[in-house]
Amino acid sequence: MSSRIYQDFAMLEPHWSEIRRPYRKVVFTNGCFDILHAGHVTYLEEARALGDFLVLGLNSDASVSRLKGPKRPLNLFEDRATVLAGLRAIDLVVGFEEDTPYALIGGVRPDILVKGGDWSPDQIVGSDLVSARGGEVRSLVLCEGRSTTGLVERVIERYGSG
Repeated sequence: MSSRIYQDFAMLEPHWSEIRRPYRKVVFTNGCFDILHAGHVTYLEEARALGDFLVLGLNSDASVSRLKGPKRPLNLFEDRATVLAGLRAIDLVVGFEEDTPYALIGGVRPDILVKGGDWSPDQIVGSDLVSARGGEVRSLVLCEGRSTTGLVERVIERYGSG
């Protein structure tokens, strides 16, 4: 795995202070990112533009399965992390096993916490942690018609569930 990818915060923690030091505004977002699509890339670029360094919390395979169902993820953690770490918008990918990144957000201590527009700022997991430290919580506009679930449904519709 790339030096920009950490399986979990326990692996990142010994290095985090040194990595974080030169950056004024660290942005954090998270998700499953099972099949990367244009909506994801647009969202991640917008999130990165809010600060100097973007940390992406990536759900583990078990976490994705609990959240999305037993047939997911379609791409395993290592593959999802590798693709995401290759995007210019993302500076660091760190995995988490839980269903939410609450503990990870507590460890990363971002200056800005970001989620997609389907979440209002007060509903975003970890908003209390970031706000309590004087940070900012943002909900970005979603790209209409772009979702992994929609993409999977279109593939099944065209090619069957085979």
